[in-house]
Amino acid sequence: MIRMLVVRYVFAIRSERLICREVQVNLAYRWFCKLGIADAIPDHSAFSRARNERFRDGDVFRHLFERVVEACIAAGLVGGEGFAVVASLIQADANKQRSIAGQDWHRDRDPARSSRAVKEYLTTLDDTAWGAASDVVPKFVSPSDPAAQWTGAHKGPAFFAYSDNYLIDVKFGVIVDVEASRSIRRPR
Repeated sequence: MIRMLVVRYVFAIRSERLICREVQVNLAYRWFCKLGIADAIPDHSAFSRARNERFRDGDVFRHLFERVVEACIAAGLVGGEGFAVVASLIQADANKQRSIAGQDWHRDRDPARSSRAVKEYLTTLDDTAWGAASDVVPKFVSPSDPAAQWTGAHKGPAFFAYSDNYLIDVKFGVIVDVEASRSIRRPR
C-alpha cells in the first residue's frame, strides 16, 4: 500500500479509488508495487481504514517522510540555502447545502445526533483544527467535517477546504516539510 501511495504522489493521482484502478491496468505500477498479474489490488477503502485505524496514533508516515528527506540530504539533493513555501487549497468532502451558520455551531454537539464515523472524527480534532488559531467566527460550518474551513480561491466560488503547505528546498525542488491546516482565506 505504501508503494501505491508513492505512485499516487509521484504521478499526481488525485484519489485512492483512481490509484487502485491505475494499478489494476498499468503493468509498470504493478511491477513497482511488487504485484503480479494475478495478484489482487487492495480496495480503496483499505487506505482509509489503515489511516483511521492502524496508523491513527502512530508516526509511521512522518518517519518515512523524514527518512526520505534524510536520504535526499545525504545525496546532495537538498542545499539548505534557499527555500520556498507553497500553499494550496484542498477541497473538503463537505456539502454546502448541509452546512450550519457559523454562529449556530457548537463544538460540544449532542453525541446522540452524530453517526459513529462523525463521533470518531470529532475526537481526533485538536484545538487548532477547531479554529483556535483564529478568533473569527466562520460563515458556515459543515457538521460532517467541522475542521474544514469555508473559504474561496482567488476570484472563484467559495467552498469547504483545507490548506496544504509545503516547505521546498529550491536546489532540486525537494519537499522538506509539509503541514495541512485550516484555510484562512475569506470569500468575498
